[in-house]
Amino acid sequence: MAFSIGTTATLSSSGQPGVSLISPTASISYLHSSSLHNTTVPWRWSDGYRALPTKLNMNRRSYKGSLKVTCESTLNMASTEWMQKTFSLPPFKRGCHIITRYIYEAVPEISQFEVGLANLFILHTSASLTINENASSDVPLDMEDALNRIVPEGNHYRHLDEGYDDMPAHVKSSMMGCSLTIPVTAGRFHLGIWQGIWLNEHRDYGGPRRICITLEGKKRADTRKYT
Repeated sequence: MAFSIGTTATLSSSGQPGVSLISPTASISYLHSSSLHNTTVPWRWSDGYRALPTKLNMNRRSYKGSLKVTCESTLNMASTEWMQKTFSLPPFKRGCHIITRYIYEAVPEISQFEVGLANLFILHTSASLTINENASSDVPLDMEDALNRIVPEGNHYRHLDEGYDDMPAHVKSSMMGCSLTIPVTAGRFHLGIWQGIWLNEHRDYGGPRRICITLEGKKRADTRKYT
């Protein structure tokens, strides 16, 4: 039983159908107690894509009813391409900064991908990445204030030889995270209308920050770029 864009099929707890062309993400809806629920299903490659266990844990009870799987896009694994690039951001002052535009400028190759995933990894331990509000200029300021309240500077740390702002920067970096994975659709990050990619600079004088981006997906068949 093959899947294509917009089609549905039923998976039962016995005899899972093989899938020849399907994206890594698929939405699932299923009925339980007369209510419609939504979840996701993982896939693995063997002699084709196959759905992993259809057993669902709901309210601490297992449910093995049928699952309706809807494929939102297809991907031919033979045409999957990879690209990796490391780029530098200019120095930013301490605080939270929206860098979505900087990434598009540094990595124009994104515009070649019809569908895929982008992983962003910051190569530092005193800065971080996150996704948040891209409209109000007050949100990054409030976020920086909140982080400073949560992780204040002071001489109560052991690691003080690089300055009072250094150890709190390490803590904030681990709290906020060093990587993001974002879907790519039609040459752009598939972000919500109010979402932007943030660089969180946790040092007073952090300097340039390096980010490694890894792109995986399918490029346009006509080799053109999305604009």
